[in-house]
Amino acid sequence: MPTVPRSQSRSFHLDAPLERVFPLFTARGERAWVPGWDPLILSGGEERGSAFETRGTAGSTTWIVVDYRPAEGRVSYARLAHDSNIGLVDVACSGRPGPDGGTDVSVAYTLTGLNPRGEAYVEAFLEPGAYARMMEEWRAATSAALRADRDPTAA
Repeated sequence: MPTVPRSQSRSFHLDAPLERVFPLFTARGERAWVPGWDPLILSGGEERGSAFETRGTAGSTTWIVVDYRPAEGRVSYARLAHDSNIGLVDVACSGRPGPDGGTDVSVAYTLTGLNPRGEAYVEAFLEPGAYARMMEEWRAATSAALRADRDPTAA
């Protein structure tokens, strides 16, 4: 019997305008704040249909950009963590008006385990407390990258 996709979503605020925040959530932009993030670009760049691969301790993951609307602060990825799980990642950045408005960032993961090991991974990854801690880590790391004023798209 197929497993059912499960989702988790959380938001955080960054003290920078949308134009500086949004690029941090692209394949190349994550280099500015994710230790060891070194995507292998398979096709394209940031636009819809682009693809890249990452490797980690749990194996390789193939990512495909399924939605890319920088003016609206939206990007979505389909991902396949080989021999583990499949899913979608949706990032929505929403700039607040005014000079000190900053940007609200919402990140949603929808994952499905492909086997018992993958199901266990999904269960742990989407556990509300673990997901909240991950989003706090993302907030702290992206805030630090913005303070360092690094170009998120630099190679």
